[in-house]
Amino acid sequence: MRLLVVEDEQDLAAAIARGLRRHGYAVDIAHGASAAEEKLRGNGYDLAILDWNLGDGSGLELCRRMVVGDLPTLESKRPRVLVLTARDDIEDRVAGLDAGADDYLVKPFAFAELAARARALLRRDETPSPVLKVGDLTLDSARFLAARNGTPLNLTSKEFSLLEFLMVHADEVMPQERLLEHVWDEMADPFTNTVRVTVSNLRKKLGEPAVIETLPGRGYVLRAS
Repeated sequence: MRLLVVEDEQDLAAAIARGLRRHGYAVDIAHGASAAEEKLRGNGYDLAILDWNLGDGSGLELCRRMVVGDLPTLESKRPRVLVLTARDDIEDRVAGLDAGADDYLVKPFAFAELAARARALLRRDETPSPVLKVGDLTLDSARFLAARNGTPLNLTSKEFSLLEFLMVHADEVMPQERLLEHVWDEMADPFTNTVRVTVSNLRKKLGEPAVIETLPGRGYVLRAS
């Protein structure tokens, strides 16, 4: 899952992103409306956490533009929207929801509540059965469980996200750039061996026979059989 935090208070934005990354999400940050618009046009996000009042615009206006189609997002995928604001009047909450926000959180807030609301919004887009099955591999995203031949796998959050993405796209060649985009975030350096190392560690934990194949110059593929 890839999230966008739009908050002009840099320390708060960094704290939110740090907490969400600990929960296994890939998180990008924008400190203003124009930067957020650029990221929304260029990346696919599952959730956008928008501050209402930004130095160069309004998070609520960004939300409204996404809803009506004035702000096209990557692959026409509109993220769920959680609005953050110090405004706690009923009229303001109604205005936020009428603009297309999926939820509304008043500052100051506890991070635990923000994380819970984010999980709830992301669950809305889940299929009725979150369990993936590819060959002898199973993965339950709702319960963070993965197994091979019924034997549980002890995966890190990044290994779990990588396996999930490869299983969803089984038998498709996944270039490193696409893995970086969907499993990591903009903090990942495309010139490092991050993807290769994570794939290698995941392969070891999956055991034999190997199901993840490296195609030199092209990427990686998880074979369904």
